[in-house]
Amino acid sequence: MSGGWHLYLLRCRDGSLYAGIATDVERRFREHAAGKGAKYTRAHPPECVLASRIYPDRASASRAEHQLKRQPKARKLAWLLADASG
Repeated sequence: MSGGWHLYLLRCRDGSLYAGIATDVERRFREHAAGKGAKYTRAHPPECVLASRIYPDRASASRAEHQLKRQPKARKLAWLLADASG
């Protein structure tokens, strides 16, 4: 999962979902798991990376993240399933 910018989706221990962007998803997941990530993941520790998609630059990854974060959980899961079928 390296190279370019990734939009990633985490499942947290309480069943909630968290979306973020990073150039190295594994490293970012480790940071979240160690309590050094986003404020949300400090309160809702991540369990696993569900999916990630690559974008050509930070701006496009940020736009996609903003759109995904505005969606209800069901839509986020649909994004995940669309990724798995492609």
